[in-house]
Amino acid sequence: MSIRTDVLAGTDKLAHTRPDAMKALVFNRANDISLRERPIPQAGPNESVLEITLTTICGTDVHIVKGEYPVQPGLILGHEAVGTIHELGSEVRGYEIGERVLVGAITPCGQCEYCLGGNLSQCGGAMGGWKLGNTIDGVQAQYVRIPHAQANMAKIPGELSDEQVILLADIASTGFSASESAQLKIGDSVAIFAAGPIGLCATAGAKLRGAGQIFAIDSNPVRLQQALKMGAHHAINITTHDPVEEILRRTGRRGVDVAIEALGKQETFENALNVLRSGGTLSSLGVYSGKLSIPLETFAAGLGDHKIVTTLCPGGKERMRRLMELVLHHRIDLTPLLTHRFTFDRILDAYSLFSEQRDGVMKVAIRVAS
Repeated sequence: MSIRTDVLAGTDKLAHTRPDAMKALVFNRANDISLRERPIPQAGPNESVLEITLTTICGTDVHIVKGEYPVQPGLILGHEAVGTIHELGSEVRGYEIGERVLVGAITPCGQCEYCLGGNLSQCGGAMGGWKLGNTIDGVQAQYVRIPHAQANMAKIPGELSDEQVILLADIASTGFSASESAQLKIGDSVAIFAAGPIGLCATAGAKLRGAGQIFAIDSNPVRLQQALKMGAHHAINITTHDPVEEILRRTGRRGVDVAIEALGKQETFENALNVLRSGGTLSSLGVYSGKLSIPLETFAAGLGDHKIVTTLCPGGKERMRRLMELVLHHRIDLTPLLTHRFTFDRILDAYSLFSEQRDGVMKVAIRVAS
């Protein structure tokens, strides 16, 4: 199912915006989004307001637009952005107006039971760390209010561009977390099912973590070539090879130590289990819609000592700072994933392209302000 272009067309330009108003991409109902005029938000004591300079579209945004993940009508979408500080709340310290910052997709408070226990993504309760574009207005707008600003704004080194850091907000943090949550060890073999943006970042993360043999599995030859550039040793095209049989053959029937599911489909989830050695770990990153089941034979009837771990994107300013260190010191370069560029007035065109996966798109860079 794709976003209806007839719904999107004709609403992508607002010729006149009041001085106290901004443009924002609003979710109206399933398959219906539009650019609208909204008041510029104001910061509470522990908040900040950013002027957005660059944003992008996540696969989760597409799930929301298609009605596969529920949010309230009228919500401003988006959770990946770079911006400059426009306003600071009275209780926020150590920042100045005009500073350039990266904010993660997950904005924890840093003080609740979950945060203090190290589960920042679950701030306040189940999935509570994911607020932007989920339970509060998101970043696909000219301005955005950031909750718990002290815990969530990471200053961007002057040497780094917006495009070098934008993908750290979500897909890099999420992709790298697959290996972290699986406690991947040096020399472990890894199979990564799906080479979309998250899967490609999971490939880079497995390499950073010290994996030995890395398998990338997808149907898109362009994405498989990118996976090889990002650290995979074997690219398996599911249109020409059975990925389970190919991986088992290449591992001497042993299977892999870690299987990463990065698509959110029943088939890839089962295939990940099918290539996992006894005692191995399945690290699940996919966003699943509909029913997900575990066949008994695939799961060794529950007796194979398998582990299944899930991860919601790690957030907070220290996470963002550490990821920027990897970019600053040339350990990772995610800019090749930004295959298409749009101005904010054309964000509806960007959604159509991205949701329909046309023209070899991986991620889109949407320039909001210069």
